[in-house]
Amino acid sequence: MNYEDFLMKHYDYPKSNVGNRYCNTMMQRREMTGPKCKQVNSFVHDTKAEIFAVCATKGVPYGNDLQRSLKLFRVTTCTLKGFKMRPPCDYKEMTLPRNIVISCMDGKPVHYEEGVAVVQEQESSE
Repeated sequence: MNYEDFLMKHYDYPKSNVGNRYCNTMMQRREMTGPKCKQVNSFVHDTKAEIFAVCATKGVPYGNDLQRSLKLFRVTTCTLKGFKMRPPCDYKEMTLPRNIVISCMDGKPVHYEEGVAVVQEQESSE
C-alpha cells in the first residue's frame, strides 16, 4: 500500500456527512465492497498534518515498523455484520477517540493497523 491508498481507505476529514448509514456509504464510495466485502476498515477524522506527525515527532515505536500516536484521534471503525462476504455489504459503525497505529514510509502513512485498538487509559486521581 502507498500514501494515496492510505488516504483513500482511511482518511476522512472532516467526517463526511452522509446520514445515518455512514459505514455502508463510505465503504461503497471508497471501493471496499466489491467483489467481496472488506471485513473491517477505519476512517481517521483529523488533518493530514496531524496524521503525518505520527510518522515524525508525535508517535512512538510500536512493534515491527509501526508507530503509535501520542494523541487521541477521532476514528470511525466499520465492521461487517455477520459472515456474508458478498455484496450488498452491511456494516456497523463505532466512533471513538483512540490512539492510531500506522506504518510510515518516507515520512508518510502507508498502512493503518486495524488489529490494534489502543485506547488511552484514564489516569487515576488519587
